[in-house]
Amino acid sequence: MSAELICVIVLGLMFVIGTWRDINMGLLGFVAAAGVGGLVLHQAPEEFLAGFPVDLFLALVGLTYLFGFAQNNGVIEVIVNWCVKLVGGRTALMPWIFFALTAILISLGALFAVAIIAPLALSFARKHRINQFMVGLLVVHGALAGAFSPISVYGIFINDYLAKNGLTPTPVSLFLAPLIFNLIFALVVYFLLRRRPGLRAEADDQLPAESDGPLSAKNAASVTPGPGTDAARSLLTAKSPTHNSTGTTLTRSQVPTLIGLIAMALSVLIFGWDVGFVTITISIILAFINPAAGKAAMTKVSWSVVILITGVLTYIAVLQEAGTVEWVSAGISAIGIPLLAALLLFYMSGLISALASSLAIIGVVIALAVPFLESGDVHVGGFVAALAIAATIVDISPFSTNGAMLLANVHSTIRDRYYKQMIGYAGLMCLIGPGLAWVVAAVPTILMK
Repeated sequence: MSAELICVIVLGLMFVIGTWRDINMGLLGFVAAAGVGGLVLHQAPEEFLAGFPVDLFLALVGLTYLFGFAQNNGVIEVIVNWCVKLVGGRTALMPWIFFALTAILISLGALFAVAIIAPLALSFARKHRINQFMVGLLVVHGALAGAFSPISVYGIFINDYLAKNGLTPTPVSLFLAPLIFNLIFALVVYFLLRRRPGLRAEADDQLPAESDGPLSAKNAASVTPGPGTDAARSLLTAKSPTHNSTGTTLTRSQVPTLIGLIAMALSVLIFGWDVGFVTITISIILAFINPAAGKAAMTKVSWSVVILITGVLTYIAVLQEAGTVEWVSAGISAIGIPLLAALLLFYMSGLISALASSLAIIGVVIALAVPFLESGDVHVGGFVAALAIAATIVDISPFSTNGAMLLANVHSTIRDRYYKQMIGYAGLMCLIGPGLAWVVAAVPTILMK
């Protein structure tokens, strides 16, 4: 049995075991990386662990830690109230404000726009008892709508790659096609889910009382472990800090946190500093100012989500090192009908992108598609725009960066249900997204002939 096939079988077993026995799939990912990397590929530990996403680990920990301060002391509540005041109290407009903010930020180059907006959007949804799943989807679709602007990381990468391979970039269609596509999906999601009661978070005062110290054996046994369970909560819970601000005026204790959030946004958006190191540094400063708040904010770090994401991505790196992606892609590309090969490539991109880096799979697929793009059998602009859609429309997956940021900021009382609905929506996008994106590639190709 080839190494590539073994990698695919192990990946399938991870999903089966993780779902069947309710085991954090990230832990299974680490074991799979060691098993496949060590026994099949004969890699040393430093090699099969080389794919551990250190930058994403730091980003997840740092962002959830920093926003833990804001959640605990009420700064997020104040910011959301400012946004409500901005739209004249029309809460129905707020999901679209969050959609637009995320799209604008990422189009300007902020890869972690979802991380910046998601805590604000989900806090607003919690407070106003709006369907959190709908709001989260609009935030992600907003990010995907603006992700391929000519000055975004994605847009620059793809246009430069095409130019270096002698193909003519089409920055306008690359930007507009995903924008229109995701706007349509956001409209459908909004009108289907806005009045549905599902995933409206329970109010804080409805949560069961928690003790000052570690959970008792009885209470610990009642915590349901799983991919979306907050690991920190299963070890230690603390009283939620109280805050007096429910309006639009900041208290003295909230000012440092707001300054920290502004500093984080500016340093990432303007100076391009690493979001993980920035958020951890700011969090340390805030903890130094108020040690009690720092300890409380640390309980907001979603360790189970961190393990889930980093473990799966560590195994995906081993899978890529084994040549599995290229093995599957080469078989698809060998098909003699270019449009059919494109359709299969789009579906492969969506499935793999749900588990790995969208940018990486886009680069691999474009590289594999260069031969028939050069032949003129498929329209370059249509193909690239469709690939951009197919590879990113699944980014609601909890294994993607955007999905992880959403899951990390969801209220613990609905996190497991949120996780399952994210999996369901990602599966739906994997099923229909690449097919719809294929139309974007097929239409100009057919018209061209």
